[in-house]
Amino acid sequence: MILHAEIQAGQQPLPWLIFLHGFSGDSREWQPVGGALTAFPRLYLDLPGHGASAATSVDSFTEMDVLLRSTLSRYNILNYWLVGYSLGGRIAMFHACQQPTGLQGLIIEGGHPGLADEQARAARREADEAWCQRLRHQPLTEVFDAWYRQPVFATLSETERAARVALRNHKDGNALAQMLAATSLGCQPDLRAALRDALFPVHYFFGEHDRKFRALAGEVARHCYAIPAAGHNAHRENPAAVAAL
Repeated sequence: MILHAEIQAGQQPLPWLIFLHGFSGDSREWQPVGGALTAFPRLYLDLPGHGASAATSVDSFTEMDVLLRSTLSRYNILNYWLVGYSLGGRIAMFHACQQPTGLQGLIIEGGHPGLADEQARAARREADEAWCQRLRHQPLTEVFDAWYRQPVFATLSETERAARVALRNHKDGNALAQMLAATSLGCQPDLRAALRDALFPVHYFFGEHDRKFRALAGEVARHCYAIPAAGHNAHRENPAAVAAL
């Protein structure tokens, strides 16, 4: 089994850019950025439970990593950078910490490196299970309206919030719940030490108005960049600045 992907050609032998979207997004999410990087071959993935991979599921970060590896192998991708936002960033960091052959580096936007203690992880698993129940049983318009009222999205205007909700109200709530449970931050190991010791470059992007992930950036990478005029979803709010970096 492999993930659904959209391929865009570039020059060889430049490394591939592998784009991983955030929770409830899909392979289109990174295309405004990737479209400015046409020299590179690009692969935009639909993660399990999302987009054209909605029928695919995993039960853990380890299974997600196996699926990612099989997808890269299927497309004969031998040298690559992972570019991941939020959930996609966490998946990218986990994959990188398994020391895969061919990984050239990471570009992470707003991805959490992991919670430091079991009590915090347990609390996060409980909170995410509550979201899973809502995804399974409530109208998605209501769920995502609440989702985008979380503090990390506080910079969104009402118009912007409504637009995000409208993009997501047709998705499969059960499939999203499965992926959220499998890749909850509460199930993720703390990756800080492994990332600090990494032999490959790690670059971390955050929106200038995203206080939470601005504070976390230095714990993840030595190379940190504030994206102007952006909150948590910087590549959506200012794709030109992200592409330029």
